[in-house]
Amino acid sequence: MELVHPLEPTGEESPLARARLHRQLTLEETARRAGISGDEARWLEEGRVYRFPRPDDALVAAVLYATALGLGNREARELAGLPVPPLPVERNLFSRLLVVGGILVALTVLTILLVVPHSGGKARTGTAGVVLPPPWRVDVNVLNGSGDINYTRQVASRVGAFGYTIKKVGRADSFTYPQTAVYFPPSCESIAVRLAKQLGVPTKPLPGGTGPCRLYVIVGPARGPGE
Repeated sequence: MELVHPLEPTGEESPLARARLHRQLTLEETARRAGISGDEARWLEEGRVYRFPRPDDALVAAVLYATALGLGNREARELAGLPVPPLPVERNLFSRLLVVGGILVALTVLTILLVVPHSGGKARTGTAGVVLPPPWRVDVNVLNGSGDINYTRQVASRVGAFGYTIKKVGRADSFTYPQTAVYFPPSCESIAVRLAKQLGVPTKPLPGGTGPCRLYVIVGPARGPGE
């Protein structure tokens, strides 16, 4: 009787996990083929892209992982839920590689929701003329305020894609928050407004707090009020 690997997904798998299971490969074996760590492979399959140091690292890991699985154009589009085109009359290897590369990028973008260029080291100016620190200098805690950890991880990946430093992803004090918002301590409103505009959510002040600015993104339901 065939035994199920203890680390195999048992719930709703991601596109990469479904492709791996279809090939009857373990996560560790596929990670070795891709030349990435087992943790990195698990982060990709679970959508925890915020665990990578940079979005570019996640992009490279996703390309290597999908290449190790040997994903083709038709299978990649099917896994991503996109229309599958009819089979071409001729299959040119170079053209096929280009198409596969484009699909891998699309899958990666789908996985991390939004990949944008880093802002670099230059400071930005807020709406009131305040000089703001670059995003990578701003620590952000992303907290699950609705009970949906998968959506919380997606929001954390978006925050990381904007260049912010993710210090923690965990649960909030309750699961009753009606919508996602950026919470900020005193004197950190301008920084919070910048992140809130990038996410398209409101800001809310936090009482007390001293020291360097640290923002808190408390994630509400995926379709909360105003979202």
